[in-house]
Amino acid sequence: MGSPVEPPPMSRRAALAYAIGCPLLLVALLFLPAGAITWRPGWIFLAVLALALSVAAMVIARVNPVIFSARSRFQLGTKRWDRILVAVILTAMAAILPVSALDAGRFRWSSPPLWLVLAGYIAMLAGVAGTTWAQAVNPFFEPGVRIQSERDQRVIDSGPYRLVRHPGYSCAVLLLAGMPLSLGSLWGLVPAALAAAVMVLRTSWEDQLLRAELPGYRDYAGKVRWRLIPGLW
Repeated sequence: MGSPVEPPPMSRRAALAYAIGCPLLLVALLFLPAGAITWRPGWIFLAVLALALSVAAMVIARVNPVIFSARSRFQLGTKRWDRILVAVILTAMAAILPVSALDAGRFRWSSPPLWLVLAGYIAMLAGVAGTTWAQAVNPFFEPGVRIQSERDQRVIDSGPYRLVRHPGYSCAVLLLAGMPLSLGSLWGLVPAALAAAVMVLRTSWEDQLLRAELPGYRDYAGKVRWRLIPGLW
């Protein structure tokens, strides 16, 4: 077996475009539907999310920096069915913000109580923290589903992987639920639920692939029974 071949890093131009484009896109998705750049809940949401993601990036850069290269793009060999599922998930995730902004910022279709908004922030921060933990211990945490044979992929059974087999997805569902609630919207839960449902399907299909093709995964699955939620599924 040869030396593992790590994915190439993101180019400076791509990194710069990502660093500038993502914040601008978030601002547009929130404040254009809200109809006012002064919508305070939107700015609070962005500030909290930006702080959480910045801390997460610093942690990962310190303990598992290869993740930035691995997650910069779909790698060769990513399953076609996964590209389709990811496209649906990302579209639904992107819809959470404008739907929530239309609801809470412009039309006030729903008005959840303060405790539910705070619960949304807790869920969102827990989702970011849990996903960061999973990425910190798993160098094979990529955006696409495939067997990373050129990187000598192996089963990861430490950290949150001792509790569930797909902790990144578990925490992503928390993040999905927390985003609309923290913005004060119940209607935003509709695209969040769609994204979560497709993510559950993706978890099942990925699990089948790993059982069939990743050495040691079947034994690991026998020890860690739960895919997403301990004691449930």
